[in-house]
Amino acid sequence: MTMRVVVDNGPGKGRRAAGAKSRRAAKPATALRAAVSADAPALHALIAAHLEEGRLLPRTLAELADHAHRFVVAVQAERIVGCAELAPLSAAVAEVRSLVVSAEARQAGLGQRMVDELGRRGCREGFTSLCAFAHDPRFFVRLGFSIVPHTWVPEKIAHDCHSCPLFRNCGQYAIVLDLERAHAMTDAGTGAAVGNRRG
Repeated sequence: MTMRVVVDNGPGKGRRAAGAKSRRAAKPATALRAAVSADAPALHALIAAHLEEGRLLPRTLAELADHAHRFVVAVQAERIVGCAELAPLSAAVAEVRSLVVSAEARQAGLGQRMVDELGRRGCREGFTSLCAFAHDPRFFVRLGFSIVPHTWVPEKIAHDCHSCPLFRNCGQYAIVLDLERAHAMTDAGTGAAVGNRRG
């Protein structure tokens, strides 16, 4: 037997709830696109504004201009509110870097959308693994990444870690997504995005 629970919101609460729903519905749509070199100042400002959260590494304007083509950006009302980079570490492995969403644009799934897009791009470009390094791995684990020992990503160690002053005392988790497996799940008609949650 199923019990149905009915909640009486009162005459005013229903109108307030409807108004809040209307305001959420009126929020500008957010589109994803590939970044271009002209986006470098906006990327630099977005990353710099969130450095104090302690989850991002600083990036120079020149570096961002050179590597803008690696980024996917989330655009809302012609303003960049999110970004993420697909950074090659080897012919097989790419890293998610500089993943950030503006505070006012969070809780809308933009982080997942950008990681999904990087996963699709990674598949098209022939990468077999997508990795990330984070102090809090929960976001990536929800998207199907697995926590692994750092030594499972030797490309990252060779590329960045050896020159890091915290190399022997790293507080970050290494997280990896098998792109071939994720892509096969999508091709099999499961409806799962590349970085979708595990069922």
